[in-house]
Amino acid sequence: MVEWKIDTDHTAAEFSVRHMMITTVRGNLKNVTGTLIFDPDVPEESRVEAAIDTTTIHTGTAERDAHLRSADFLWVDHYPTLYFRSTSVVPGATRSRAKVNGELTIRDVTRKVTMDVEFLGEDISPWGDRRIGFTATTYINREDFGLTWNQKLASGNWLVDREVKITLDVQAVMVTEAMSEQASG
Repeated sequence: MVEWKIDTDHTAAEFSVRHMMITTVRGNLKNVTGTLIFDPDVPEESRVEAAIDTTTIHTGTAERDAHLRSADFLWVDHYPTLYFRSTSVVPGATRSRAKVNGELTIRDVTRKVTMDVEFLGEDISPWGDRRIGFTATTYINREDFGLTWNQKLASGNWLVDREVKITLDVQAVMVTEAMSEQASG
């Protein structure tokens, strides 16, 4: 297995949620950090741990961003980081796809999630280091994590949907060669 470090400059965490049940609001978070243990020949032995800086939330509207940082939602003054830790990887129908099961922690509440992951490939950068890329998607019920603020509209709809789509685009840089080779060598 090979250890990879998430390249913060080339990794993004994005979310989308229905607003008033008639449009979708999108946003992103920066400063995704973490490590992956990954070898495309044995994906079921892969592991990932990642952290995302909640203080960087950005939707393009300053007032909305401030509300999302408040105690009504992410409460970044008390919980400045989201965490994900994988618990298992189930290879998919094709070599490039897998289900990554894990634990997502938001506001000190941890819930099991499954991410649909696509391995996008590996290459050597112009600086000579090995890099890999993935995209991953999951859906969560924000209320399961204590993000329960909402407002009922005159129509009976809610201002903010419970379901949130989370998408990660990850690029990682190789840290060490195959660990089994190091141990035997």
